[in-house]
Amino acid sequence: MSHPRVVDVVLLTMNDRPAEEKAAQATLLAQRGVDLRICVVGNGCIPDIVPAGARTVVLKENLGIPGGRNAGARALGEAEHPGDCLFFLDNDATFPREDVLSRLVAAAEQHPGAAYVQPRLTGPDDTTSPRRWVPRLRTSDPWRPGTITTMTEGVVLVRRSAFDAVGGWADEFFLYHEGLDLAQRLWSRGSTGWYAAEVRMHHPLTSPARHDQFHRLAARNRVWVAYRNLPAPLIPAYLAIWAFITAVRSARGGGACESFRGLREGWSRRRDQARCPMSWRTVLRLTAAGRPPVI
Repeated sequence: MSHPRVVDVVLLTMNDRPAEEKAAQATLLAQRGVDLRICVVGNGCIPDIVPAGARTVVLKENLGIPGGRNAGARALGEAEHPGDCLFFLDNDATFPREDVLSRLVAAAEQHPGAAYVQPRLTGPDDTTSPRRWVPRLRTSDPWRPGTITTMTEGVVLVRRSAFDAVGGWADEFFLYHEGLDLAQRLWSRGSTGWYAAEVRMHHPLTSPARHDQFHRLAARNRVWVAYRNLPAPLIPAYLAIWAFITAVRSARGGGACESFRGLREGWSRRRDQARCPMSWRTVLRLTAAGRPPVI
């Protein structure tokens, strides 16, 4: 790149991972080829670890991950000359090289139709990529770059103009599937996503099921994704497919009662969500990109 680009970085914390957060911030501050503006958001707390010169946002209560990240994005957007790109960083994710952000920005420049660029997320071994971290249906080759229709929320570069145009993350999701919702809304505006598989980031190999509310919130938010984004005729198909998948997964790993409680909650509260169904043209575009929106 001929000159540095400004990247606004939002890092959310609950002061629950001090060692991991120190490592995340150290590798963030080591990035080269970009100008960083950082906002550390205390989600129901005052952040304990804040880099010199960074902004802080202190939320009186835990608003959930999308709500906290929106607060950080707003704070950076209110600054003079906001960056063209936002990077959302989990506080336990690390950059294995000093050029990760500059390469992601370069990928965004090479793919102007992509509203977001996703690096390849691996465990600390630099190799292991669980299925859930590969942002496409065909997960056998996580090293293959290409157009994607969803995202891994905790390490993603998003164009600010596109992010602001769709209203950012869905606050009310609190946790889980906010990336799928955001991706579908960005696609609805004619954009795509790009998987820069050659650019790696590291994350502990933790399971999302470690959170007590995982089964309920994941199921509830699936319903809300469908109601918010899908044409009406596709909603029953989507929910039927995911009810079946949920039943199969629950038989193997438990959580059936909470999962189906979440499905009921999502359906009963669906009208609380802002509905803006995608066009049939977007359905076709998503299908052509390898992920029909009912899957």
